[in-house]
Amino acid sequence: MQAIWSSYLPGFALAFSLIMAIGAQNAFVLRQGLRRQHVLPVVLVCTLSDALLITAGVAGFGALATAVPGLELAMRVFGAAFLVWYGARTLWSAWKGGEALEAGEGAQSRRKAVLTCLALTWLNPHVYLDTVVLLGTISARYDAVPFTFGAVTASTTFFFSLGFGARVLAPVFKRPAAWRVLDLLVGLTMWAIAVSLTLG
Repeated sequence: MQAIWSSYLPGFALAFSLIMAIGAQNAFVLRQGLRRQHVLPVVLVCTLSDALLITAGVAGFGALATAVPGLELAMRVFGAAFLVWYGARTLWSAWKGGEALEAGEGAQSRRKAVLTCLALTWLNPHVYLDTVVLLGTISARYDAVPFTFGAVTASTTFFFSLGFGARVLAPVFKRPAAWRVLDLLVGLTMWAIAVSLTLG
């Protein structure tokens, strides 16, 4: 039992510290949570995607990602292009205001929310570097199964807490100015990540 915990806890701690960094995916989950819109499907997309990527990394896919330079370049180009587009949409929303200013309102469909979340997850090279390459490399030091379970548990805990805990801030976002500030921060975050991907 002690051997299991000695692998589970490092997997949980490392994954949680990586996931909680501010990024495009987290910003989107936070925004959906504040709007109380399609939170469960979005959170499930994030957790299931992370589970697949973490498992692939521990299983050795990290070696493939580092061995194929063209794969990383393609991920950077597509990821940066998507983030520039999504950031521009969000900044435009911040500029004009008037849309979904009340928590829980908004016309975004469940399908669109899920597709956006999938794109922010699978087109973001940082996700692969964190979950597949880094976690996959470090997992070699531990028992693979409990390490993977610990990392997946951390991801699930974080995204459910972020998505459903965001409603605590809902009273603040009843003010139109708060939504505009959030959109501004989200848009700038997307563009900052796109720049970092372009610069390598």
